[in-house]
Amino acid sequence: MYAILDIETTGGKYNEEGITEIAIYKYDGHEVVDQFISLVNPEREIQPFVVNLTGINSNMLRNAPKFYEVAKRIVEITKDCILVAHNAQFDYRILCTEFRRLGFEYERKSLCTVELSKDLIPDQPSYSLGKLVRSLGIPVTDRHRASGDALATVKLFKMLLDKDSDKSIIQNSVRLNPKHQLEPKHIDIIASLPSITGVYYIHNGDGDIIYIGKSNNIKKRLNQHFTGTNAKSKKIQAKVNTVTYQATGSELVALLKESEEIKRVKPILNKSLRRSIFTHALYHYKDEHGYINLKIDIADGRKKPITTFSNRQSGKSFITKAVEDFNLCQKLTGLYKTKTSCFNYDIKTCEGACIQKEPSELYNKKVTALIDKNSYNNKNMVIVDKGRDVDERSAILIENGVFKGIGFFNLNYQINNLDVLESIITPMQNNRDTQHIIQSYLRRHKRLKTIIIDT
Repeated sequence: MYAILDIETTGGKYNEEGITEIAIYKYDGHEVVDQFISLVNPEREIQPFVVNLTGINSNMLRNAPKFYEVAKRIVEITKDCILVAHNAQFDYRILCTEFRRLGFEYERKSLCTVELSKDLIPDQPSYSLGKLVRSLGIPVTDRHRASGDALATVKLFKMLLDKDSDKSIIQNSVRLNPKHQLEPKHIDIIASLPSITGVYYIHNGDGDIIYIGKSNNIKKRLNQHFTGTNAKSKKIQAKVNTVTYQATGSELVALLKESEEIKRVKPILNKSLRRSIFTHALYHYKDEHGYINLKIDIADGRKKPITTFSNRQSGKSFITKAVEDFNLCQKLTGLYKTKTSCFNYDIKTCEGACIQKEPSELYNKKVTALIDKNSYNNKNMVIVDKGRDVDERSAILIENGVFKGIGFFNLNYQINNLDVLESIITPMQNNRDTQHIIQSYLRRHKRLKTIIIDT
């Protein structure tokens, strides 16, 4: 649990500042679950440059509560939380100073979004809150007021969690705030999980990730793990201490994140999924007559496939439908073995490429159309899918035929510019598995929106 905050002060000498406004959003890693926003009477003068910057003046604070009147609420809303702020050292120091004046030692763990941003979003021209969120397409209102800045920090932190590929933020948080669960702990865990699409991480008592999975219903999937009787389920039941999750909204994003993170983290209970997730592929070659032939074969890493399949039957079903959709020849697609004409030619639904009656130029155009539709080689595009919220969408970036990564954007934000896209994208590995996941997902979701981007 995180307490994301922003504080406005009077300015002045070091450790003599007073708080004029405070905003705290209690954030569970997915949504804001509580908030506290208040002006504060600092009982001291406000520096003129601060008045100009924030618009907060002494007249506005005359009837505002003094710090001791809001101190209890601050303690309560930040209890068992990690403090998160943009330049956390400043905000934490100010809070501790105010509490020390009341004779109370205030202690919390903290995270700084400036430091996290420099690590996870490198090479930004500026890491000031205003310039950073603008460059990332994060909407911000009431700049230099506690509520506006804290809310912008919430949105920034959400993006940083997305970009935290190694899950170091989550793992450190689990270690800092261990959940000492009572039996039956499995029921307690399931009760805390949502019925949403995303990736889930099963941790042991040390906070280490022992299993990663994806589901369109995380709560239901964990219930299956905890009631399963196979060897893997029993190991999960014995070792689980905490389950964290990352909402994706999109099943495609969840599939890509699951594949990437299993390969990187190598959880002890994910052994089977570390291997490639496809066995067969579609290849093409030209025969002695100049016709492009298609063939479903066992996947070979030395060859470049058009697309890949989880099994041979899936590939056969695909090519059968392709013959019908693109009016291709059964013989030249490997579906009908013969030395003469194919069956479809005999019933007059094939143009005769099998016996060189249809010109190779015309036939090859149809095959090329099939290849172009089912391969994103040399393409610059964004696949747009569901987001985690109603006003959000996910973006899967393909640059020059190479999968670059995923990100999330607000519906009001333009994403057809490559430079803008790269700033919100979390980089991910391009490999044969990611190509298979994307291509097979596009085959199953033909109405998925794709945008050709400017280069």
